[in-house]
Amino acid sequence: MGSGLLRILGVSFGVAVIIGGTIGSGILRGPGEVAALLGRPWLIIAVWAAVGVYALLGANYLAELATALPKAGGPYVYAQRAYGDFGGFVVGYSDWIVNTASLAYVPIAFGEYAVALVPSLAGREKAIAVAVIVVFTILNWVGLRAGSGTQQLTSLVKTVGLLAFIVACFAFGGQADTDASRFPPVATPSSFAALLVALGLSFRLVHGTYLGWNAPVYFAEEDTRPGRNLPRSLFGGVLIVMFIYVLINVAYMYVLPLPQFAASKLPAADAMQLIWGPRGGQVVTILALLVLLSLINAVFMLTPRTIFALGRDRLFSAHAVRVNVGGTPFVALGVTAVAAIILAAYGEFGTLFGVSAFFGVTNDVLLTTSLFVLRRREPDLPRPYRARGYPWLPLLFLLAGVALFVAFIASDPRHSLFSLAGLAASVPVYLFIKSRKK
Repeated sequence: MGSGLLRILGVSFGVAVIIGGTIGSGILRGPGEVAALLGRPWLIIAVWAAVGVYALLGANYLAELATALPKAGGPYVYAQRAYGDFGGFVVGYSDWIVNTASLAYVPIAFGEYAVALVPSLAGREKAIAVAVIVVFTILNWVGLRAGSGTQQLTSLVKTVGLLAFIVACFAFGGQADTDASRFPPVATPSSFAALLVALGLSFRLVHGTYLGWNAPVYFAEEDTRPGRNLPRSLFGGVLIVMFIYVLINVAYMYVLPLPQFAASKLPAADAMQLIWGPRGGQVVTILALLVLLSLINAVFMLTPRTIFALGRDRLFSAHAVRVNVGGTPFVALGVTAVAAIILAAYGEFGTLFGVSAFFGVTNDVLLTTSLFVLRRREPDLPRPYRARGYPWLPLLFLLAGVALFVAFIASDPRHSLFSLAGLAASVPVYLFIKSRKK
């Protein structure tokens, strides 16, 4: 048994965990859907950049909360301080569901790419997903140093790989003799109302690829200088992700005619096949596997911190606060791993991804309002970083979050209903825990 969490992390880890926890297979497989919805190159790039600006506005308010309350657990900590045990539990519960769902659907995607690379594994995608979960559970069980070192290495490899992909597109693409007439023409929104619907659907898709930009705040208690490091990690990490996303979309459109881009289910593979033939698809598959490994490790590191924080406040089993000598909350890690294995074995990628996106934007709204609550209720709380442009920039983020919340419900009512049902289930769970606590 260890003595507690280790305070050994810094800016390099914070940036690495944002890159690792944010960039996943979505940027390799999703941009074609966005292109099909919008139909104009400038509008496609504008949406990817706009959601990046949305994340930067989020980093602005979250940096204040994280540096004022530098405790492990991330969003739960700020909601509990602002709204009390019930509000904190709802946010912590939903946040844990979001991240645990990610630990299920990302390994499923890993299994799908592994089968594409080694066809003899066909039919074993979920078995591969479970095996990946077990491996990363063991790795993080070893301790924080092992997990953080793995994160920095895998995030560096991921970044280099993506930049190499972008360079290859510009160096060897643009000259391909592609018959764009083989693909259906791209329809553009025919009215202002249609444009609003297309933008709402596009923002939903792109927002899902930015989930994870807040990853460093989960480790605030393990940061050597949270007041200085967390703002730098948040802004630096989001800017790097935004830069990569915009460049990749420009690279896609440089290589692929717009009709092909809009029709593509995996534009990264299509672009590489145009440049290098059949080998290009294998290159992209290997790149996707590297991208997903970094993502899985990042989410595996941060998710148990929520259970740890809930346990410390007696809103979960007291055993959740147990930390091993390596600095890992190992009981919380075990609970998370078991839940992820169950979801990976029985869940479907689309459902898990849709539920995660809904919970992500819901927590954005709740946490932004907690900033206003704490500014009013605790004006003397030490704030090493104060949100720039308060109250207007945080208010702009809040309004954008509400608009996204409405757009998510309107554009995907099925997954929204699943999410709302899961959120409602937190009430009896909370009441049961409170009764046992008394």
